[in-house]
Order: sequence, then C-alpha cells, then structure tokens
Amino acid sequence: MAWEFFGQGGLIMYPLALCSVLALAVTLERGFCLRRRRVIRPEIVSVIENIQGAEDIGLALSVCRQYEGPFASVMRAGLDNRHLPQDEIRESILDQGRQEMGGLQKGLVVLETVASVSPLLGLLGTVLGMIKVFQEISEVGVGQGNLLAGGIAEAILTTAAGLFIAIPSLVFYNYFSSKGESLILEIEKYSNALLKKLRGFQEDAEGARRMARGD
Repeated sequence: MAWEFFGQGGLIMYPLALCSVLALAVTLERGFCLRRRRVIRPEIVSVIENIQGAEDIGLALSVCRQYEGPFASVMRAGLDNRHLPQDEIRESILDQGRQEMGGLQKGLVVLETVASVSPLLGLLGTVLGMIKVFQEISEVGVGQGNLLAGGIAEAILTTAAGLFIAIPSLVFYNYFSSKGESLILEIEKYSNALLKKLRGFQEDAEGARRMARGD
C-alpha cells in the first residue's frame, strides 16, 4: 500500500522520502546523544560536588579525563586553569562552553530544514499534479469524472506526505532544542559551583601565604 502511494505521488516523492530518512536519522541520533545521563555524567557531578580542598582537584581532573563530552570538557577547562585569576578561569570555561554548544545542537538545523522544506515540496508536487489534471481535462473534457478524481487525489498526495513529514520534524526540533538548552543551563550551574570552590581555594592559599609572611 505504501509503495502504491509512493508511486502515485510522482517524482516529488523521492526528495520527500529523503527528507523523511534524514529527519528519522537525526531524531534517533539526538535522542541517544541528548540523554541527560550521557551528557551530565553522574560520576563527574559527584566528584565536583565532593571537592573539599585543593588536594581533591587531582582526583576531579582524573575523573573528568575519563569521559568525553561537553560537561567533562567544560569542567576540565576550569580545573586545568585553576591557578589563573578568577576572571581568566571564567573566560576559559565560557570559551570551552561556546565550543561545546555546537555539539549539543548538532543536527537540529537538519530537522528545522526538513520541517520547513517538506510542506513546500508537497505543495510543489500538488501544483505539478494539478497541471497534469488540467492537461487531461483539455484532452478528454470534463466528462471523465473518475479519471479526474483519480488525478486530483494523486496531486494532493504529495501535500499530505509533506505535512506528514514536517509535523513530527517540527515537534522533535522544538523538543531537542529545549532539551539542549536545559542541559546547557545545568552545565552552567555546575560551572558556577566549581568557580566558587576554586575562588575559595585561592583565597585560602592567599591567606596562608600572608600568615607565613606575618602580614
């Protein structure tokens, strides 16, 4: 039945089929990659939350280096630059975060494009189909009702197919965009917590140096 509809839709069904395959591939890939546990690694969260002093930073770094992904990279950026002034640590975290943001939004432009283009392709197929119907009217007249009804049905088939592809693509685009933004906000939350701890360690170290100097 599906192949029959595909054949009736004409050439426009081929780019629509390609759009559907792309949308499905991106949806499955984003659904796997944007799982919270895969992005916000519990092991890294645990070690960051349990840093009590400068002596714990080595362990935190080793745990972050065991994993790939935006969260681990952002945390490493802060820990690797812990000896720099606070403003420079913050800037290094922001720079790394901007680089990693693209990974969380990867493929979403494909979903957005499919959601925008599919209805237009469907409409194009309908217009081409209606041109064909009018050509048949000019050849056989309006008396062949069954022939004309079948031609019109074939013409609007591509519009239905385009909408069938575009609607879920738009839904998944909005869903993954929202999920990516929520993950970015969560990474920012843990980054700020790490910055506060590093600032405290720097202040403690500076206080110890002053005491040693007798200031």
